[in-house]
This record gives sequence, C-alpha cells and structure tokens, in this order.
Amino acid sequence: MGLALFALYVIWGSTYLVMRVAMEGFGAFSMAAIRFLVAGAVMLAIARARGEALPTRKQWRNAAAIGTLLLACGNGGVAIAEQTVSSGLAALMVSAMPLWMALFGGLWGRWPATKDWVALVIGFGGIIILNLGSELRGSTVGVAALMFATAAWAFGSLWSRRLDLPKGMMAAGAEMFTAGFVLVALSLVHGERLPTVVPGRALAAVAYLVVFGSLVAYTAYLFLLSRVPAPVASSYAYVNPLIALALGAGFYAERLPQTLVVAVPLILAAVALVLRPAPVRVGLPVPALRTPRPNRG
Repeated sequence: MGLALFALYVIWGSTYLVMRVAMEGFGAFSMAAIRFLVAGAVMLAIARARGEALPTRKQWRNAAAIGTLLLACGNGGVAIAEQTVSSGLAALMVSAMPLWMALFGGLWGRWPATKDWVALVIGFGGIIILNLGSELRGSTVGVAALMFATAAWAFGSLWSRRLDLPKGMMAAGAEMFTAGFVLVALSLVHGERLPTVVPGRALAAVAYLVVFGSLVAYTAYLFLLSRVPAPVASSYAYVNPLIALALGAGFYAERLPQTLVVAVPLILAAVALVLRPAPVRVGLPVPALRTPRPNRG
C-alpha cells in the first residue's frame, strides 16, 4: 500500500506541471486521448499476456462508464480548466475532491468516520492557507469545468465499487482505452487538430503521462480503491499541491509562498489522521449460556 500511495502523492503531484508542458504541442482533449489510448492498449496487452480474461460485454460497458467519469470528465476537465484557471485556484478546487467523495459516500449510506471528517477540515484548511495571497483567478467556464471534473471523479471512484468490472490490470486497461475514444470524440467536437510539428518537450511530457501518470499511478489508484477506505485513497488531493509547488520552484524558479510554514504541518496532519487505522471497538464479553438442568422433581 505504501508504494501505491507514494505513486499517487508524488507522480500525480507532478502531472499538473507535466500536463501544461504537454499542452504546448497538443490540445487538452487530444493530449488526454493519446495518453489514455496508448496506456490502455499497453495495459490490455500486458494483462492478456499474463493470462487475464478479456472483459465481458457487461464489463466493457461498466468500464466505459467509469473510464468516462474518471478520465474523460475528471482528467479531461482539469486539462481544459488549466488553460483559463490559475494553478492556485486549480489546486484549491481539486483538493475539495475528498469532500465530494464524503458527500456521495454518505448518500450511499456510508458517511466518513469522525477522524476522517476532522482530516477533511484540516486538510482543506491547509490548502486554503497554502493559497492565501496567491492569484486565485479563473474564467467561469474553467471554474465550472473544475467543479464538474472533481465531482465526476469522486462519483466514478465510489460507483466503481458497486459495478461488475474486469479484474486486475484488465480493469485499468479497459477504462483507459474506452475513455480514450470518448476523449477523441470530445477533441473533434472541440475543434482540436493534431499539429504538424510537436516540440520535443511536449512529446516527452506525453510519454511521462502515459508511463507514470497512467500505467503506474492510475493502476495504483484502482488498487487502493479496491482495498482501502475512500478517504485513504483520496488523500493524495492534499499532497499533490505541495509536490506541484516544489516542482514549480525547482524547474521554473517559482517563489514558494510564505504560508507553507503553516500549511505543510496542517496537510501532513490531515494525511496522518486519514492513514491512521480506525480504533477497534471492543464490546463487553457475552456471558456463556448455561444449559438448564433437567427438573428431577
């Protein structure tokens, strides 16, 4: 579980920066379509080579639904929003995704535990403090896209637990591959065209997103969704902004906000609280039933 969480915290934290680089050569939807079609095809081939069964028709349909929500709507929505929304506002709104998961989980009858509610408040508060003084600007369309993307990702994550989906790597491959075709359609509707010349750094960025952002991190996310509580699987939303800030400072000499001194301890405390196992309730011992003695008169 530790390696899977590391992949979500660090790799997905880096994708905010890498996606901006990739969009120097591709449109938002076409970039995402290439990413998931390639990653999905590779994952399906690996799963098949390992002897995993191909999805049934029902599983293909369910995988397409989840892939559309998580990858086409969720990831694609963030890519679109990053064109007109400041990075601070994007990080702030994406960090609200665990709140969406708590809401949808409650509507399905599973509200978070008390410690998870406390972690949600602390973590989201830490993200707000982190962005105090930053330029929280964005178009109405961009903000709406971010809100829809985070809600779609949260709903799809929880719904996937209730559907009949392929097993193992085949699930990730089917979801990415079907989402790729949805993104191709969105790219065409949006009027995107593949450029004749693509900068080398944009190609390298897409390759990074395929290998690390999709094959490694997305598989790790599905692994966690099937084995740990939703608040644990979604805890990456608090850490990703810190990773994005660190990479921005390292590669683009961006100035780190002074609020890091307060925000980092809060975010780390929220993550620690989420990862802390829930206390086991020990009930009172049940007295043994005595066998009644026969009445001898």
